[in-house]
Amino acid sequence: MALRGRPVSVAFALFVGAELADALDHAHSLTDDAGRPLGLVHRDVSPRNVRVARDGTVKLTHFGAAYSQLVGRVETQGLLRKGDVAYASPEYLALEPLTPASDLFSLGLSLLELATGRHLFQAALDGGATDADHGVRVEEEPSLPLTCMLAEVRRYTPEDVAHAVSELPEAFGAALQRALRREPESRQASAGALRDALRDALALEQQRNDGRLYGRKEVAEELARLISDTSAVRDQVELEDEDLFPQGVGPPALSHPSGCGPRG
Repeated sequence: MALRGRPVSVAFALFVGAELADALDHAHSLTDDAGRPLGLVHRDVSPRNVRVARDGTVKLTHFGAAYSQLVGRVETQGLLRKGDVAYASPEYLALEPLTPASDLFSLGLSLLELATGRHLFQAALDGGATDADHGVRVEEEPSLPLTCMLAEVRRYTPEDVAHAVSELPEAFGAALQRALRREPESRQASAGALRDALRDALALEQQRNDGRLYGRKEVAEELARLISDTSAVRDQVELEDEDLFPQGVGPPALSHPSGCGPRG
């Protein structure tokens, strides 16, 4: 976690992930007054939009960038991508039709980084050519240039993901591997299915820890320890809710790079 410079506990990441997947499942299932699906896709599920309250409540914010399939909804046009492209799905980067599966990929990237301290495409984060040099447009300053992210999502393999999750518990790693498949139809069938997989993995983690439950109380306690460990930067975080990657205290790899780094 950026607040401490190393990953949070597996249980923390699983609990946060399950709560976020539950929030996405709710959003994806919303209908209008006539019962028609809104077809919402958050399309900016990234650490900067996840907040954890002091009581352990997990919040997914910034639904203002959400996409809807409803006729008449204003959509992003041309080469403008909304949100942080470092956590965007392959289909969103390619400006292909969006489905809720896009949010699952973004959540998978965020959880992998939360649990391991490394982005799946760390090589690109360590250096990348600026997007301005390639005539592409993004809505806000991303964690890495779009051109680098496009290159990474085109060449990463299931083996890369398996390696990235190799030190995580098997059930957690399996859930992330599925969420991070390139093809949308190969990911979990819904955010609810991903939530259930994460909750099952959390139950196994609790069993490995002598059956000790891990919920909001434990999240709050771990968060308090994290804040205590980072007392030197306390003045840079808000008093009520904590960003997963507060401005100014993120890991060096999340700074805007200047050139695409090599893989390996």
